[in-house]
Order: sequence, then structure tokens, then C-alpha cells
Amino acid sequence: MNKNRQIQIMGIVNLTPDSFFSNSRMLPKEEGDISLVIERIGSMIDDGADIIDFGAVSTRPGASLVDEKQEWERLSAVLKAARESFPKTTFSIDTTSSTIVRKAYEAIGPFIINDISAGEDDPKMLPLAGNLSLPYVAMHKRGNPQTMGSMTDYEDVTKSVYSYFEDFSLKAELFGIKDWILDPGFGFAKTVPQCYELLSNLERFRSFGRKVLVGVSRKRMVTQPLGITPEEALEGTQVLNFAALERGADILRVHDVKEAVRTVSLYRQFFSI
Repeated sequence: MNKNRQIQIMGIVNLTPDSFFSNSRMLPKEEGDISLVIERIGSMIDDGADIIDFGAVSTRPGASLVDEKQEWERLSAVLKAARESFPKTTFSIDTTSSTIVRKAYEAIGPFIINDISAGEDDPKMLPLAGNLSLPYVAMHKRGNPQTMGSMTDYEDVTKSVYSYFEDFSLKAELFGIKDWILDPGFGFAKTVPQCYELLSNLERFRSFGRKVLVGVSRKRMVTQPLGITPEEALEGTQVLNFAALERGADILRVHDVKEAVRTVSLYRQFFSI
């Protein structure tokens, strides 16, 4: 593995009232609140974020469904203000809706599609991603936030997820998606032990020749073994981020940008010896 590979930090901006980590919620209640979101984004960029990831629908287990109209209402004003304020920053949008992708593209131009369903929730998503030539994050999951907790019956979770991306790679080729990123989907229809098994085998997924994105920030695989809340999970998150880097992660999706940047710096220092 190339220890000098490019590593990127993706900072999370949750435009939601119900994401699992309360401090990450930045849904503007009034038009003036947008300036507070822009200020938070600016701080993330100053701290070293390479990508800002906007999500207007919580995907935590048990989260309520949100229709496309409400999703776009949460996203639209913030996206436009963010693009005006940070014209050179790479944005990604966490959505499973091709309608949202098209509207966002018309509003701010190119961005990364971050689709937790890898195109399974909307049959128009993959053709649109190919037509627009947008980078695409494909994540593995089963079911939806209401059902995924009961869909963890893998005989071999790593083998199952690997097979999933073998199938997806064919879909990507079919629809002309040249730049796609692999996300194993930590916490999505996977138990805590299964998440650790996936993490330990992360390097296997580099055989696809794609960037590997890891999102473990303050998740249950940190909080459950330690008996803590997401608000207490900063240190544990950095431990797992370091482990992910050792196993080939290219992108860390995080709530805490400054700390993740420091983790990457120590990883670089460790492998410079």
C-alpha cells in the first residue's frame, strides 16, 4: 500500500433536526441562520476539510422519512450561499434522489454524489450520474433506516460487501460512471462486530482500484463497546480513523475536521520512521 497516497477529509454538514450526533445538526430555522451554517463551513475549511458533505435527510436507524420537497427546501438556500462563499471548495451531497441531484447541479454546478443506496433507491440515479459525469460515492447497505437493523444476517460480511461492489462496478461501467468511490457502509445493516470485521479487512477493497471512503465518526461501533454517547466519542473515533488509514482509507468522513487532520498527520509521522 502507498503510505504517501493522497488522503482527504470530508466534513459533515447535517441540515437536519434529527441526526444521531446532536452537535452536527445545522438546520437553519430562519433565513438569517444560514450565516451560522456558512460560518461553520468556513471553520471546517480552515481546519483542513477537503470536501464539505451536505445532507438534508437523517439516515440513522429509525430516522423518519423525508420527501424530496422537504429535502430540497433544507438544501437549496444553504447550497447556493455556500457555493458563493467558497467557490473553490469541493462539495458532496448526501442523497439517494436523482431529482435532488439534478436540482443541485442546476443550482451550483458539479459536485460529488454521496449515495448511501448506490443507486438502488432511485433507478434514475446511476444514468443521471453518468450523464452529468459527476464523481459518485457508492455505499453498501441493506433496507432503509426503519428496516436495516434486522437485515444483518451475513454468512460472511466482508465477502458479501465485496460481492456487492463487484456487481456495482459493472453497473458503473454500464452507465458510464468513471469516477466512483467505494464506501463499505459502516453501521448500515451491520452489527458492531460485523463493522469491526469489515474494518479489519478494509484493505481488500482496494483491489477495485477505487478510492475507499470510511465513515465511522461517533457511530455505534465506537459508542456501544465503550458504553458512551456520540457526544463522548471523539477519541474513539480517532482511534478507528487511524486504523482505517492503516488499512488503506483514502477519505475520512467526519464530524470533527481538526482532529481528523491531526490523526492523518500522526499517521504520516508514524509511517515516515
